[in-house]
Amino acid sequence: MDAGVDTLQKALQVNLDPRWYGTIAEIGAGQEVARWFFRAGGAAGTVAKTMSAYDMSVSDAVYGKSDRYVSKGRLQAMLDHEFQLNVDRLADQRGDDTSFFAFADTVVARSYRGGNECHGWMGVKFQSHPRDEPSQVVLHVRMLDDEAALQQEALGVVGVNLLHAAFFQHHQPETLVESLLDRLTTGRIEVDLIELSGIEFRAVDNRVMALKLVQLGLSGAAMFGPDRHVLQPSEVLRKKAILVERGSFRPPTVVNIAMLEAARARFEADPAVAGREILLLGELTMANLRAGGDVVDRRDFLARADLLAACGLTVLISDYVAYHRLAAYLAWRTDGRIGMVMGVPSLIDLFDEESHAALPGGILESFGRLLKNDLRLYVYPMLQEGRVVTVDTVEVAPQLRPLFDYLNQRGSFVGLDHEPDHLPILSRDVLRRIPTEDTSWEAMVPTEVAALIKKRGFFGHDRSR
Repeated sequence: MDAGVDTLQKALQVNLDPRWYGTIAEIGAGQEVARWFFRAGGAAGTVAKTMSAYDMSVSDAVYGKSDRYVSKGRLQAMLDHEFQLNVDRLADQRGDDTSFFAFADTVVARSYRGGNECHGWMGVKFQSHPRDEPSQVVLHVRMLDDEAALQQEALGVVGVNLLHAAFFQHHQPETLVESLLDRLTTGRIEVDLIELSGIEFRAVDNRVMALKLVQLGLSGAAMFGPDRHVLQPSEVLRKKAILVERGSFRPPTVVNIAMLEAARARFEADPAVAGREILLLGELTMANLRAGGDVVDRRDFLARADLLAACGLTVLISDYVAYHRLAAYLAWRTDGRIGMVMGVPSLIDLFDEESHAALPGGILESFGRLLKNDLRLYVYPMLQEGRVVTVDTVEVAPQLRPLFDYLNQRGSFVGLDHEPDHLPILSRDVLRRIPTEDTSWEAMVPTEVAALIKKRGFFGHDRSR
């Protein structure tokens, strides 16, 4: 079944259901969502109004003044305004039998000259039952087609999918997420933020929904802040200097935090960072979350997420196992300096030629991609058989020594100061001790991490102790 037939069937199912009635408001790529409902037939049963306030002055007059027209704030103003109008105008006539909704999108598609970022915000605010409190689903999408007409088509399909899912799958949030790209491919549309709120989604943790986006391949990465709210990565990363530490954080140890703080001290001293806001990221890869299997343990994921939040870190979930892919993702979203924080063991892994076999240029291509924007690796020492190994004393294969020395001399590797007492601490040792009566692990993690593990019973800790 092609996309058109399937999307028309979804639009028709919505049109033929007498429960929902509302508004479709679209800015930036035509009225592509509304068009599907009119094409399907029976739209009079669903659509109270469609509109497209293209002119900025007209848009401001309707929704209020805005500094940015393609933004979450503008989308929310559209949803709130149109939903409330429906309630105010129609509730007395049909409110006992009708669930009102407002769908909106504000996007920037391919311009006539081309070269611009093609993205936008889309959402639906809806009642699941008449007279009910509203619920809401908000997305940020990136349109990846090269032609404006194809972008508009894809946007229309996603909009129909969103409305259909909100109406018929709101009781199954994960199914709702899975359906967003029905009859599309991730080569056409990327969804890098989803936020569910309101009465129908009161039990939903949007961090799990962020994880789901990456699991499904709807996005290569997703992000949430220390306050547990999901974030739109491009907006958060824009123009910032970024320092990212990849780890299992199971649990975060004093070493993880010491590495990041030591790196931050060196990072701030870099002239290229002067005057820039610095963003510290803790990155979890899907490969790490799967831990060699196919399934992610949600409780384990949320435990790690909560502990990183307790440390005040913004969390990035990514499907970029290769460091150069993570570097490319970040570099596309900021013109600021990027630093990656790692221990000596991870640096040694980078000099394993087999791990770069998928690239035509092998390890040379990998390092070229990783370091091309003057990205720097901030390297924390390790303890090996009682000896401290630093970036200057680490051993690599003889044939790779010239490459290592060249990169080290050009400043790509930055050695970090360390606390000798920290070096023996390993996450796996902490994890092994948490379920036992051995309390020595508490000194190996930040105070706030220890307190939360004990309070919430993470990683098998007995809360009765």
